[in-house]
Order: sequence, then C-alpha cells, then structure tokens
Amino acid sequence: MLENPVWAALSGPQACFAEASGDAARFLTDVAPWCAVADPADPAGWADLAQLTEYALLTAPEIEAPPGWEAVARTPGVQMAGHTMTGVPDPDAVVLTETDVPEMLELVSRAKPGPFGKRTVELGRYLGIRHEGKLVAMAGERFRLPGWTEVSAVCTDPEFRGQGLGARLTMAVAAGILEHGDLPFLHVTADNAAAIRLYERLGFQVSHPVVFAAYRLLP
Repeated sequence: MLENPVWAALSGPQACFAEASGDAARFLTDVAPWCAVADPADPAGWADLAQLTEYALLTAPEIEAPPGWEAVARTPGVQMAGHTMTGVPDPDAVVLTETDVPEMLELVSRAKPGPFGKRTVELGRYLGIRHEGKLVAMAGERFRLPGWTEVSAVCTDPEFRGQGLGARLTMAVAAGILEHGDLPFLHVTADNAAAIRLYERLGFQVSHPVVFAAYRLLP
C-alpha cells in the first residue's frame, strides 16, 4: 500500500477528491496535481490515465511509462515511515483553514516545499506558526490511505529557518495522525540529506526509495 500511496488514497479514503477511469485516477486539479495507476507496470492503467489527463505527475518505487508517453522530469526520492514514533503537540501551532489559503500559498511561494493548490488544505489538518501575525511555518496532512496519513508541505519562511519550526510542526502533525489511529509517513527528495537526517531524529525511518516522475502524453 505504501508503495503506491496516491492510488491507495484515491481508490480509498480520498476517493471524494478523485477523478477516476478504470485503473487510473487523479486528484481534482485544484486539490493536488498527483495521478496514479493501480499498477505502474501495466500498460492498461496508463491507457486509462490517458482518458483523464495529458500530463501526469506520479510517485512509486519504479515508474516506466509505456510507449505513447514522454518523460518530462524524474526526481529520486525516499519514503519515510514512522512505525514507532510518538508525536508532540505544539502549543504555538494554530489550525489553518480555507480562510488562510492566500497566506499559505504565499508561504509556499517563498519556501517551495512542493506542489500545493488552492484546495490542498481540504485533504487534512494543516498547522501553522505565526510571528507577529504573519504565517512563517506550516505542515499538514496530504495523502490518506488505510492506516496511514502523510505529513506534507513542511515549510518555513526563509527568514525564520534554523529555529526548529519545521521539526516542531512535523511532530505536531504526527501527534494528530497518531491520535486518530493512523501512522505517519512522508516523502523527501533523495538529495536532501539534511532533511532525511532531521526526520530520522524525529523518529521516521526510510522505508524504500521512490521516484517522482512527470510524463506527457504524446500526440
């Protein structure tokens, strides 16, 4: 299940956010850009995906599209799981809602944690830390699969980095995930050694390598 998290989410707990066709699905475009096929090695799933989109962003341990799709980008990454970790609530963290989306999008533009859309906040609980009223750090829940919830969008304004805000919010989000009965997991690019070391200190362990891959349907 963790090896194909987007499919597990879109065919399970987050099906309400999905557009689906056979063995392929994608998040609604204003929620998230991610797509999935039930089996990345099965050309039939890619044929179904072609009914949904001409541009696909996917993640899995191995992704090789069949003929008819062109690779646009491939970034190695790792998935990390918190099998035995314990979260820590943060008294300074505030719950972010739809009314905070403009500020969240501004923070994302400065901190660049990865894809984040106008409705991403609807996928789970997002927490933030403010300084003099300004949102300077946030983290939240993105993919939900049976028994697991992903920690995502961990980011800090460049002016406030080095203060441990991202670590605090990661632990606070993890605490909420554990409270509702799931285990936390997350994704990070393989070349981000500092982040991997940080997450290991927080209690996450590398579960397996993944690839973040973008493909374009050829005309």
